Amino acid sequence: MTTLLMFAASTACAQMTPVGTWRQVDEKTGEAKAEIRIVDNAGALGGRIEKVLKKDTRPDAVCEECRDERKGKPIAGLEIIRGAKKAEGQDAWEGGKILDPENGREYTLRLAPIDGGQKLQVRGYLGPFYRTQTWVRVN
Repeated sequence: MTTLLMFAASTACAQMTPVGTWRQVDEKTGEAKAEIRIVDNAGALGGRIEKVLKKDTRPDAVCEECRDERKGKPIAGLEIIRGAKKAEGQDAWEGGKILDPENGREYTLRLAPIDGGQKLQVRGYLGPFYRTQTWVRVN
């Protein structure tokens, strides 16, 4: 019984991290847009589009709006999250950047697991303005 409780506790703690695969849901339309895999690279989070789910996206679509080395790169596999680090004393990761491939803009990023780690609040800031999406963990 003790082993089972320890396993359940460690599983719950492991879920309170952005690391994993997430379904990105558009906050305006409710449409699933993509699956994003977030990984931990020595304490800094990075994330790539694993699968494009948006119906009107061509399979060979590239990031035409990107303004850096990602310009012209395929959307599938595109790195959209860079450099977010765990905020001290919080269940949040901050300080990184997130790219919106639809407009090519990079935003300051804040990630916060919610609902026991089954959802991820993704907030992109541009100055005092922000946009928030809630992503759903893919099991």
